[in-house]
Amino acid sequence: MADRLTGGDSSLLRRINAAVTLRSLRDGQAVTLTQLVGETGLSRPTVEGVIEGLVESGLVAEVEQAQENGRQRGRPARWFRFRAEAGHTLGIEIGVHAIRVVLADLTGRQVESHARPVDETLEAEERLGAVRGAVAEVLRKAGVSRDSLWAVGVGSPGIVDRDGSVRLGTAMPGWTGLDLGARLRRSFRCPVLIENDANLAAIAEHWQGVAVGMGDVVFVLAGLSPGAGSLINGRLHRGFGGAAGEIGALHLLGQEATPERLLSTSGTPLDPLDEAAVARVLTLAREGDEVARVAMDRFLRRLVHDVAALVLAIDPQLVVIGGWAAGLDDVLEPLREQLALYTLRAPEVALSTLGEDVVALGALRVALDQVEEQLFAVDQPGTRH
Repeated sequence: MADRLTGGDSSLLRRINAAVTLRSLRDGQAVTLTQLVGETGLSRPTVEGVIEGLVESGLVAEVEQAQENGRQRGRPARWFRFRAEAGHTLGIEIGVHAIRVVLADLTGRQVESHARPVDETLEAEERLGAVRGAVAEVLRKAGVSRDSLWAVGVGSPGIVDRDGSVRLGTAMPGWTGLDLGARLRRSFRCPVLIENDANLAAIAEHWQGVAVGMGDVVFVLAGLSPGAGSLINGRLHRGFGGAAGEIGALHLLGQEATPERLLSTSGTPLDPLDEAAVARVLTLAREGDEVARVAMDRFLRRLVHDVAALVLAIDPQLVVIGGWAAGLDDVLEPLREQLALYTLRAPEVALSTLGEDVVALGALRVALDQVEEQLFAVDQPGTRH
C-alpha cells in the first residue's frame, strides 16, 4: 500500500507525509491545496508532491469548484478530495438463522446490504456456501467488483481465536474446530478478519449506536445461550483465548438453570428449544398468561445473574441489550432493578439501536480499522494484498 500511495517512493518520510495528508482528506470534503498546507503543517512543495502520488494511486481526485461571484483573482485554487469509492469493505454476520452482509466504501458509508435466511440445521459446508452466495449477491446489487474489496470483517457465534478458527461453536452444526478464517480467505484477495458476534456487536454500538463516546461497555447478545462483548477504555476485551464474555456457560454451574427448563411452561424442558419457542413464551407472558410470565421471570433472573457477573468484574458505564430481547421494551426496567440488587454500582441499561444488522456493522467497523491501518501505515512499505 505504501508504494501505491506515494507513486513508488517508499522512503519513511514520504510515507509519513502521505499519511498526514490523507488524514486531512478522510472526511470526504473537498479542500484546497492551501488548506492542506495549513492543516498538515507541511510545505507547499511537499504537499504538491504527495498529492501527485495520491492522485496517481487513485485515492485522491482533483475537483473543480465554482468561482465565487464569477470572479477569480490570481491563480485559481486547486481542490482535492479523498476518493472513498476507490475501494470497498464488507461486514458479514454468519448467524444461526440468517447471513447478513453490509457493503461500504472506504469511509464506512454504506453502499448496499443483503440478508439471506438459512436453516439452523445447515452443515458447515452449506452455510459457507450461503455466505459466498450472499456476498456475490450484495456485490452484484451494488455493481462492485470483488477485486475492489480492501478488507472483510466476519462475525460468528462461538469462541474464535485470533487466526479465525472456531475453538467452540455449539450453535451451528460442524462449527467447532472449523478454520473459518482459512476457508473464507480462499474467496477474497484481501485481509479477512474473524471475530465473535457479541464482540462485534459491542464494537458496532460504540461506533454508531447507544454507546458512542463511552469507554466501558458491555453488550449482551440475549439469545438461547447469551453471550457478551466488552469494551474496556474503548478497546475490545477478548480474553487470553478469545472466550471472554461467554456468560451462557454459567448454566453449566447448575443443570436446573438451563434455558430449556427456565422457559418451560409445562414442567418438562422445552423441546425443541429455538427462537420460535422462546417467542411463544414471551408472547403469552405479555398477554397475561401467568405460567408464561413466571417462566419469563425465571429466564430473566438467570440473564441478570449472568450479566451481573460481568458487571461486577468490569464495572461498565453502560450495558446494552441486543438479540431477541432488543425488541422487548419491558425487559429494561426489571434488568435495571435486578442489577441494582446484585451489583455494587448499577450501570446504565439500554436497548440496542442498531437492530438485526448490529453484528454485521461491527464486522464492517473491524474491516474499516484494517483499511485505516493500510492507509496510514508508515512503518514499512507493503502492498494491500
